[in-house]
Amino acid sequence: MASLFAVAQEDEVGKAFYDTRIVNGQSVEMNNEGVMKFIIAHRFGRVNSGAYELFGLDQSTIRIGFDYGIKDWLSVGIGRSSFQKTVDGFIKGRILTQKKGENSFPVTVSLFSNLAINGLRWQDTSRTNYFTSRMTYSYQALIARKFSDRISMQLMPSMVHRNLIPSDNVDHDVYAIGTAARFVASKRFTFSFEYYYVLPDQLSDERRNSLAFGIDMETKGHVFQFHFGNSRGMTEKFFITETNGNWFDGDIHFGFNITRDFKVKGRKY
Repeated sequence: MASLFAVAQEDEVGKAFYDTRIVNGQSVEMNNEGVMKFIIAHRFGRVNSGAYELFGLDQSTIRIGFDYGIKDWLSVGIGRSSFQKTVDGFIKGRILTQKKGENSFPVTVSLFSNLAINGLRWQDTSRTNYFTSRMTYSYQALIARKFSDRISMQLMPSMVHRNLIPSDNVDHDVYAIGTAARFVASKRFTFSFEYYYVLPDQLSDERRNSLAFGIDMETKGHVFQFHFGNSRGMTEKFFITETNGNWFDGDIHFGFNITRDFKVKGRKY
């Protein structure tokens, strides 16, 4: 039995990404069973806002979240963002794992679903406003391959469903394809890339595709992620369907994620 377990461990290729998030979006990675992840994420204002705004540092959007590993293959999470006072929750499950050897499989696949609830007060209180109009749902298939110890890539077919739409001329559903990559520079540092392409004729002309570049630094128990991107929001609803920043105009936000893992289940107090 021990030898079978050892073979299974050898067949696994290891993590494709350092953490459960790449920049804004999710990676295929999961929390271990019984581990609580505490996440603090910041996105500052636009770099092109000038010296008066300290190049965006005077403005800040923050999200605080908690993720929990129910099983090694199943995680849930909840968070609250200052941007539109949004509360979000998600569930993510890994259904396939990349392996080598006799039982080889080329990719790791996880499925992700998110609910975001807008907490802003209604602007027009004279009309009938429904709580369900605050809700936006996101669905993703996360497909990643670790090509070597240094290079990993991920594909993210995505769909965002908006209960409330800005006009009758647009559809409730928005379809996008995301791509991401990781390059390991050293034992502690990696470079990351994330891009979401929204299929044509779904959003208004001022919307842009989300593009971000980052550096990840791993220490014992912590992961620090520093990045530049054109998205301000930190949930799928925002960075897939509501990105306005144009990289060529300098509409770039500096940001960071800090995560800390705590073992909850099985810990002796």
